[in-house]
Amino acid sequence: MPARSRDGDGVTAIRSDPASPGREQTRQRVIEAAIDLLTHGGRDAVTTRAVADAAGLQPPAIYRLFGDKDGLLDAVAEHGFAAFLATKHVDPDPQDPIEDLRAGWDVAIEFGLANPALYTLMYAEPARTESAAFKTGMEILMGRIRRLAAGGRLRVDEELAAQIIHATARGAVLTWLSLPQERRDPALLTTLRESMVAAVTNERPAVKDPGPAGAARALRAALPDQTNLSSAEQHLLREWLNRLAADG
Repeated sequence: MPARSRDGDGVTAIRSDPASPGREQTRQRVIEAAIDLLTHGGRDAVTTRAVADAAGLQPPAIYRLFGDKDGLLDAVAEHGFAAFLATKHVDPDPQDPIEDLRAGWDVAIEFGLANPALYTLMYAEPARTESAAFKTGMEILMGRIRRLAAGGRLRVDEELAAQIIHATARGAVLTWLSLPQERRDPALLTTLRESMVAAVTNERPAVKDPGPAGAARALRAALPDQTNLSSAEQHLLREWLNRLAADG
């Protein structure tokens, strides 16, 4: 319910609740107006006056809602990350985790190419990766990577895999957008995707049986070849691996 107060003349005034539905609807209208200007005129077209006019507001309203122009652009980027997140399909148990990885990469590319100005804004500043929607999207990616690792298909460390996947997708979109129309060859995107797949996955599973037991047996078999562990460390590790392997 709106809060009430009295001014010096005893007149009752209604103060709008910062979290009221009306305020959120106005924020959304401003964000959509900014995205429309961004899409059709580029970042330079997104001025506080132009956005206010497009949203049917006075410029001071932008400052009350977003603080300043940078705050508005951050809100637009957050909207973009949320829209991108909505395009993601999550299969908790894909039949082929590598094909699932390819499909996820393709979704990222399709979103970027369909929303070039918004995508560029989203990734223009590293600080925007603090977005809640961005973090949720990264959790989805890490889930894909962990399924690859659990199946013995991951070639590199999980964090490095995430960086490679994310960097190749972002680089693919921004490179494509920087090229003249006549030089945009779809083979570029396919080649970058397959290079990413080859960099982070094994052609064949590194372990025969998925799960901890299979991984433990594979590591136990390779243990004698390790020279960076002392004999005591190898003995302790072998004991742990024996326990894990026995669970399978």
